[in-house]
Amino acid sequence: MLIALIARDKAGALKTRLDNRDAHLAYIEKTGVVTQAGPLLDAQGEMIGSLVILDVADLSSAEDWAANDPYKHAGLFESVELIPWKKVI
Repeated sequence: MLIALIARDKAGALKTRLDNRDAHLAYIEKTGVVTQAGPLLDAQGEMIGSLVILDVADLSSAEDWAANDPYKHAGLFESVELIPWKKVI
């Protein structure tokens, strides 16, 4: 099952994102369920959130993944949505 995780950073949290980026990327590598990922950008090209496509068994597995993301533990996100997604192209 593919799940789109869409997360918006708290305002002014770029330093938190940068300070925890290596741990976040290591978590992605370690878990092996991310098929695509990257930061959301504002009009100036600054990172303001994340889009992560998870390939997991069910929504509960996606919730567990999101709960254990180092960005979550660092308090980076203002909001997180988990939405089932169907790849077409």
